[in-house]
Amino acid sequence: RVRFRIDGELRPYLELPARFRFAMVARIKIMASIDISEHRKPQDGKIDFSRFGGPPVELRVVTVPTSRGLQDVVLRVLASAKPLPLDGIGLNPSNLLALRSAVQKSYGLVLVCGPTGCGKTRFVEHMAARLGRPLITVSCHDDLSAADLVGRHLIGNGSTVWADGPLTRAVREGAIVYLDEVVEARKDTTVVLHPLADDRRILPIERTGEQLKAPPEFMLVISYNPGYQNLLKGLKPSTRQRFTALTLNYPAPAVERSILEKEGRASPAVAARLVQLAQALRRLTDHDLEETASTRLLVMAARLASAGMGLRQACRAAVVDALSDDLDTVLALDEVVRAVVGDED
Repeated sequence: RVRFRIDGELRPYLELPARFRFAMVARIKIMASIDISEHRKPQDGKIDFSRFGGPPVELRVVTVPTSRGLQDVVLRVLASAKPLPLDGIGLNPSNLLALRSAVQKSYGLVLVCGPTGCGKTRFVEHMAARLGRPLITVSCHDDLSAADLVGRHLIGNGSTVWADGPLTRAVREGAIVYLDEVVEARKDTTVVLHPLADDRRILPIERTGEQLKAPPEFMLVISYNPGYQNLLKGLKPSTRQRFTALTLNYPAPAVERSILEKEGRASPAVAARLVQLAQALRRLTDHDLEETASTRLLVMAARLASAGMGLRQACRAAVVDALSDDLDTVLALDEVVRAVVGDED
C-alpha cells in the first residue's frame, strides 16, 4: 500500500500487487544508495533529484524491518532549505537597524539571555556568518576551569609545549568567542574574562608571562538562561555589568510557524497546530515546570511528524516527555496536547 501523510493523517493513495513488493523496495534502496542485502536492520539514505538536472529536491528514505522478513519504507520530501534571514526573525525596523549597526562595531561585548530553545546559539552563529568572522564556541559546565579557557602546558615527545585554549586562540585570531550557558561555569572561572571585558582589553596568561592585547575585531559573547538562576548558580554582577544585554524570547506566532515549516519540514496546517499547542503550554502556571515548550521542541515534533509519526504521538515524544517526568504533570500536559491536536495517532 502506498499512503501519503497529509496534515498528520495517513491517506491511501495506491495499492499494488503483492508480487511487486520486494522489487519496489529493492529499487528504492538502490536509488537511495542503501544496502539491498540488509533486511534485519533499519537503514536510511536519500535520493537527490538535482543530480538529474531537476529542482533541488531530495527524498529522505528510511527502511524499517517488520514481520516475516518484510520492510516498510518511509519517504520524506525535502526541498533545499535556506537559513532564515535576519530581517525575518521578527525585529521591528528600528531594532533591526540598530542591531546591524552595533554588530559591525569593534569592542563587542554582548550578553544574550533567554529561555531554553529560543534561538540564542543560532542567533550568534547567524551574526558571525553575516559578519564573515570566525566563531569559537565553548559549552560551559561545572568542571570548566580557567586553564580550559586560557590554555595549559602539555608534555609530549620528551618536551613541554604550550597549547592555547579557545579564549586565547580567539584573542590571537581576532575571532568571536561564544561562551554558551556561562552560568554553568564556576564563578572563579569567569573572572578570567574581566580584563578582556573592560577598557584594558587584555588577556593575562600567568603561566607564560604573556599579556595579549585584544585586537579591535575580537568579540566576546556570553549567553545564559534566566530560568536557571538560583542561589548556587547565577551571573556575578561584576561580570554581568561589563556586557550589553540582548534579551530574546520565543518568536511571534507567525515567525514560529515559518520556522517550523522551514526547519521542521511541517505543512502549514501542522505548523499552525504546533504553534497553537506551544501557546497553550506557555500559559500553564499551575504546574511546576522548569521550562515550557520551546521552539526547539516544536521543531523536533514537526520533524517526527514529517517522518511519518502521528502528530499527537510526535508531540508526546518530543514535547511532553521532554518537559517533565512527573506522572501527574505528564498527564496534564497530554490533556492539553489532546485538546489542541486531537485524538488521532
